[in-house]
Amino acid sequence: MPKTSARLLSLLSLLQARRDWPGALLAERLDVSPRTVRRDVDRLRELGYPVAAMKGPDGGYRLDAGTELPPLLFDDEQAVALAVALQIATASGAGIEEAAARALNTVRQVLPARLRHRVDTLRVTAVDRPESRPGPQVDSGVLMAIGAAVHAREVLRFDYSPVSAPALGRVRPEAEAEAEGAGAGGRGALPPPPRRVEPHHLVTWGRRWYLVAWDLERGDWRTFRADRIAPRTPTGPRFTPRELPGGSVADFITARFRGTTAATGDGVGGWPCRGEVILSLPAAEVLRHTRDGIVEELGADRCRLVLGSWSWPGLVAAIGRFDADIEVIGPPELSSAFAQLAARYAAAATPPRHP
Repeated sequence: MPKTSARLLSLLSLLQARRDWPGALLAERLDVSPRTVRRDVDRLRELGYPVAAMKGPDGGYRLDAGTELPPLLFDDEQAVALAVALQIATASGAGIEEAAARALNTVRQVLPARLRHRVDTLRVTAVDRPESRPGPQVDSGVLMAIGAAVHAREVLRFDYSPVSAPALGRVRPEAEAEAEGAGAGGRGALPPPPRRVEPHHLVTWGRRWYLVAWDLERGDWRTFRADRIAPRTPTGPRFTPRELPGGSVADFITARFRGTTAATGDGVGGWPCRGEVILSLPAAEVLRHTRDGIVEELGADRCRLVLGSWSWPGLVAAIGRFDADIEVIGPPELSSAFAQLAARYAAAATPPRHP
């Protein structure tokens, strides 16, 4: 019996490794007769594994997708990786947090003692940065619908809800801002028509889910917030995928969210406005509050900061949040923006003259 069980696990592992297996080759790999392979395949079917037989001169077997989830086979590294991934998924923002926690508990219960100990000693707590408002939750059904269209390469039709007023307070990528504005409509206007896109990638950025797609009406690449997408059925015709600018989805989405077509690779990113200043603060203190900048220590209480932003006033505001003396190194546009905001702030500090 132990030898039979070990042979079944070996057979299952082989069937998972490639799509089609000739019966003779399986018998050779397992060092058994073709008749024994047939009996072992029948045993796997009894356990719930959908093993299909292929007809023909050579014959063979294939592990198909079944309607029910059969027992799964993982090696040690796969089991630990699955447990860690489920822990991280509890803060994914994909609406699967509770299901991920239940799945993690199920996986842990069936792990051997040696692996359960490894998982228990590697407890991962996913914590997001504090936000002024909670991040949007995406319905898992929406993600499944988008993912299915991406996989099938079918045109996706969806309604795109307008951006809420509080969300307008942050600076957004041009692509996302355009998509939001196009779906908002004016007061009393008719509902906008559904968007028609060729979906290419479903990505996450800053705990938000985005669809990267080719907009058929606008003839350009766009990014759409998944939490504002309401898919329509049925989907459209199949399409041939276009080449994504930048070479990879990671390069494309990074460039779009930094307002350029390519990143500079210098640690600051491809922000359209980049400036350099000297702050009267320790470098370690500035570094704790800088995500996409370069901080260089110049002394115990002085450091050089290179930072980027969407606009010069926005860059000045980002630098001004440090409560310290500022020396502008350049460029001239940064100095002008400081003067502009200084005059604006001085006017705001003057009491209004009311009759």
